[in-house]
Amino acid sequence: MSDIFESVIRKGYPSNENELSLGAVVLEGECRKNLPVQISLRTMNRHGLISGATGTGKTKTIQLIAEKLSSSGVPVLLMDVKGDLSGLGAAGKIHPKIEERMKMTGYQWEPRQFPVELLTISEEKGVRLRATVSEFGPVLFSKILELNDTQAGVVSLLFKYCDDHQIPLLDLKDFKKTLQYLTNEGKVEIEKEYGRIRTASASTILRKVIETEQQGSEKFFGEKSFDPDDLMRMDENGYGYINIIRLSDIQDKPKLFSTFMLSILAEIYASFPEEGDPEQPKLVLFIDEAHLIFKEASKALLEQIETIIKLIRSKGVGIFFCTQSPTDIPRAVLAQLGLKVQHALRAFTAQDRKDIKLIAENYPLSEFYQTEELITQLGIGEALITALNEKGVPSPLVHVMLCAPQSRMDVLTDDEINSVVSRSPLVLKYNEEIDRESAFEILNKKLLQHQQEIQQRNPAEKSPPSAFEQAVTGTVGKTVMRTAATILTRSLLGALGISGTTRRRKSGWF
Repeated sequence: MSDIFESVIRKGYPSNENELSLGAVVLEGECRKNLPVQISLRTMNRHGLISGATGTGKTKTIQLIAEKLSSSGVPVLLMDVKGDLSGLGAAGKIHPKIEERMKMTGYQWEPRQFPVELLTISEEKGVRLRATVSEFGPVLFSKILELNDTQAGVVSLLFKYCDDHQIPLLDLKDFKKTLQYLTNEGKVEIEKEYGRIRTASASTILRKVIETEQQGSEKFFGEKSFDPDDLMRMDENGYGYINIIRLSDIQDKPKLFSTFMLSILAEIYASFPEEGDPEQPKLVLFIDEAHLIFKEASKALLEQIETIIKLIRSKGVGIFFCTQSPTDIPRAVLAQLGLKVQHALRAFTAQDRKDIKLIAENYPLSEFYQTEELITQLGIGEALITALNEKGVPSPLVHVMLCAPQSRMDVLTDDEINSVVSRSPLVLKYNEEIDRESAFEILNKKLLQHQQEIQQRNPAEKSPPSAFEQAVTGTVGKTVMRTAATILTRSLLGALGISGTTRRRKSGWF
């Protein structure tokens, strides 16, 4: 049995120079240090999943794989929602648990610091990430706002108008101003050139934009746009930079998170050249707390994500989702994930047991492991792993004792974060706020010019009516004038000795 198992593992996880070492095989409770588990670097653009219950070691697995990629010269982009991955920028410290792990797995461990860049789309410190509304384009912008076909048509019309008239559409302020202009002062102009915009559609679009603003998206839209090529940097030792996007303050803003992630993927896909099947990926993305992306995503948004996931691997880009359960990931996306790292799951309820049974069926059948049972018994830092080999065939399911990360398994201090940010050349490049003339300023000038032309054609309209004129011509003023006229008439009739009542009676009014 042991010889057969060893033969299967060595065939499924062959060793060569272009491999990422993750740990050692465990069978029947014994860690086999002579059986290392290594994943081909060439397959890391085939995407992956890291899942498991809270506290089982998912974050440290992300940290470990990011270190291995960086050491191999592959840049990494981490979406750090919990705020506990910044420790990659500092060397780790030896610990009795690390020594025990080294002894069990047979791997050598030494503290190591990796080149990191801290990025942000919120109030966190780091390189400011932005994108313009124009760069999103009408289709993606409409999907983010969850608009129907009619409303999406209005957005396309608005983009077309701005393109035809060379009006930059940079931030949400520009978008709102253009929408308001085309449904009010520019109504005749837009109907003549493009067609009518329904007021109800414009109002709905405006409300959707305001909803995204309330989640902080106004900080993301604008200039200077971030260039994805700046994610591809190497340090002087040939290590790929680990770009950490600090997102700990947007956990309660899933729409902003989805918007940002989709825009990053779309921009990378649009700007990166086709690579075919490279020897190693150009970039690998890790999306922690991935359920936030899909939690409130519309059908259109899910379809867009699925499409990009399918196509982006040809650009040499791999994407890893990290979440508590594989069921958090839509089936269409889950089917695209080649490497699966399954940490322990807990079965506290009948529904939990049903979910675990379903999850176990998604892994290759194994004659050496009882998958459904083993998933609930894995220790911290242990996982079930299966991957695609270079021919696209799933590797055997294997129980792995994972290596310990070499960087700090804790966060950077505030002083260390300030030091990283102060040394960054990208901070100087992107953190300056730019507000050049765009749709908001151009349309305001156009409205002012239009008002001046009207006043020149109609001098009487130059000055607004005085308070007295308003009082006289207004509804209240007219009532006052009628009352005054009635009193004056009665006074004159009284002076002539004529009674108004007598006149009405003689006239047959009563």
